[in-house]
Amino acid sequence: METSSFHQKINDLEKRLLLENKSRDHDRQRKPFPGNDVLYTRQHMAESRHNSPRKPRALGDLGAASRSRSAPSSSRRLGGMSLDCSRPRQPDSAEIEQKYQEIMKMTGILTFDRQRHQTDISDMESLGELGHGTCGQVIKMRHKQTNYLMAVKQMRRSGNKEENKRIIMDLDVVLKCHDYPYIVQCLGTFITPSEVWICMELMSTCLDKLLKRTKMPIPEKILGKMAVAIVKALDYLKERHGVIHRDVKPSNILLDENGTVKLCDFGISGRLVDSKAKTRSAGCAAYMAPERIDPPDPQRPDYDIRADVWSLGITLVELATGEFPYKDCKTDFEVLTKVLQEDPPLLPPGKKFSHELCSFVSDCLTKDYKKRPKYKKLLEHPFIKKYEVEQVDVAAWFSDMYPIISCHHKS
Repeated sequence: METSSFHQKINDLEKRLLLENKSRDHDRQRKPFPGNDVLYTRQHMAESRHNSPRKPRALGDLGAASRSRSAPSSSRRLGGMSLDCSRPRQPDSAEIEQKYQEIMKMTGILTFDRQRHQTDISDMESLGELGHGTCGQVIKMRHKQTNYLMAVKQMRRSGNKEENKRIIMDLDVVLKCHDYPYIVQCLGTFITPSEVWICMELMSTCLDKLLKRTKMPIPEKILGKMAVAIVKALDYLKERHGVIHRDVKPSNILLDENGTVKLCDFGISGRLVDSKAKTRSAGCAAYMAPERIDPPDPQRPDYDIRADVWSLGITLVELATGEFPYKDCKTDFEVLTKVLQEDPPLLPPGKKFSHELCSFVSDCLTKDYKKRPKYKKLLEHPFIKKYEVEQVDVAAWFSDMYPIISCHHKS
């Protein structure tokens, strides 16, 4: 591949998305919570930001997504292209509003502890910011009547059609996946003229924060249980709902004190049409598959769930080693170049890593997507089969890690 050709591809992406990025930034600079139908003041927001251990930029842009401590920060602005939702053509504002109205019927009804609670938005108390997700922030909140704690993703409705589509996608996926054990559970929603809140079960941490705070790789036996959960969650999304996640990375994998691993953040997920996703750029550049960066047929830049398999492979290398595999790159541009022009990162077999884990990662990071396995084949891999049945006390391991995490957070 000629360097000038690759540079031209990136430059074309930047030019094509410049107007969209300017529009999105303009929206975010406006008053974040207009009207009297919201809970927070600017002072509350400032306090929660101050107390937050880390405030990554909003997800969804190639160069703006939250990263692990080793992943490069971007000096070039690479945005996310427009997204498909339920059909090949883009939904217009009327369709988006219609979907809102359908979901409105469920607003204010929270379900937890096997009971339904009719709840007003004023019954929710903020306990500080947990982080940022796709086009929104995540706040730890308390249901005043029951003292039940939850994570609430708050997203502002705006004139930006792309952000509104991402909100709809997030709502659509979490509401449909309410009973799957490896996907974060939705407890209910609040929809006002200016905002959408998705109330979710409160997990203990994401794997990105876990790596940063412990500064230690994750042991293989723990990684095995995590891999089983993630592959099953991705397979469920594809088989049951025709959805490709498109943003698999450590910050979107959650862990609780019981050792349960769950996938989250579906704002840039895409509907599959004939098993193909029809748009190229969404998610984080650092974990992006080669065929998404440089499609074999630029006129038909389709890709399938094997793009998420690549992202899973990069994620596993990072978790197993404690370092982002392209850590020496300073920009997304450098990362994308390495992904296309160099051999994929692998785990060396030996004392540190078993043959099964190294083989699994190698399969996930097969550069030719046509030879890369899909979920059904991955679920039959010896590494997955082993940890489907092997007894591993993830909760005990996390309990040992928790003092380190808490100490880092307080400091």
